[in-house]
Amino acid sequence: MKIAITAQGSDPDSKVDQRFGRAYWLLFYDEASDSWEALENTSARNALQGAGIQAAQQVSDQRAEVLITGVTGPKAFKALNAAGIRVMHGALGTAREALQTYLQGGLIEASAEMAVGAP
Repeated sequence: MKIAITAQGSDPDSKVDQRFGRAYWLLFYDEASDSWEALENTSARNALQGAGIQAAQQVSDQRAEVLITGVTGPKAFKALNAAGIRVMHGALGTAREALQTYLQGGLIEASAEMAVGAP
């Protein structure tokens, strides 16, 4: 399984970026190979609008099954949900710590009502 995590830097010891669409980096952990990959989120971060949807497309393009982040907006959440990507809100600490928290069952899967700005 591939897991995406928003981060402030390019390595697993970077702090989780609380913003999804405008996160500085998207880190991808591959459970099968126990490896990390970093993708700079420049295009979405610099977008005038639609940053969350662009970031969701990048996560989908990398074939991630789970996203770990602080929060998502409602449009990004809808795009992630449509792509079949499970979303975990409320991640804290480093990307590596957030991954361990998730793997130990310590993060709750988000619902549409949890997305920032949801009606």
